[in-house]
Amino acid sequence: MRIVLVGPPGAGKGTQAAFLARNLAIPHIATGDLFRANMSQGTDLGRKAKEYMSAGQLVPDEITIGMAKDRMAQPDAANGFLLDGFPRNIAQAQALDAYLDETGRQLDAVLDLEVPEDEVVRRIAGRRICRNDSSHVFHVEYKAPATEGVCDVCGGELYQREDDREETVRKRLEVYHSETEPIIDHYKAQGLVTTISALGAVEEVTERAMNALKRD
Repeated sequence: MRIVLVGPPGAGKGTQAAFLARNLAIPHIATGDLFRANMSQGTDLGRKAKEYMSAGQLVPDEITIGMAKDRMAQPDAANGFLLDGFPRNIAQAQALDAYLDETGRQLDAVLDLEVPEDEVVRRIAGRRICRNDSSHVFHVEYKAPATEGVCDVCGGELYQREDDREETVRKRLEVYHSETEPIIDHYKAQGLVTTISALGAVEEVTERAMNALKRD
């Protein structure tokens, strides 16, 4: 299967993508992983991306599209893939359509993870990270530490990242609504979109997504 996973920040796309890809035995292709892999391997696209990022500039669509096309051309993606974070806008969606047409393939489904905006803010703004080890993640509501501000694992100080502050989250949501959300209508016109509630336990959301894919 060839699937695009879309949804606002805080919808749990990365978590769901990993579960779905494993259940479907297809590679999980995440934009962040593409950038890290290309930069660490020193590819032409990776070097170009690094130049823009080092200058504090946005990486142009053509570089992101090039990385995604290279990854989708790998042998392990021959029978399908799950795209997470790509396409991010209409230009990228059109480029993906063109690439699939050129290679004689097509998307099977677009899963739209839906979550209320206030819940997105609650999920992200409530995160607290350990200064000693960023893999120690807590949440003021959903996974509160035994002692406020103290990591249960190592006793380090817990803090809120700048990216997790409410005002930053709301700005990220504005960007999502203006740039990424339009691709949902783009794919609805192709009859590919199924909207999935991203509320509830991770396993419940995964089950909804798998059931939707079976119907498709």
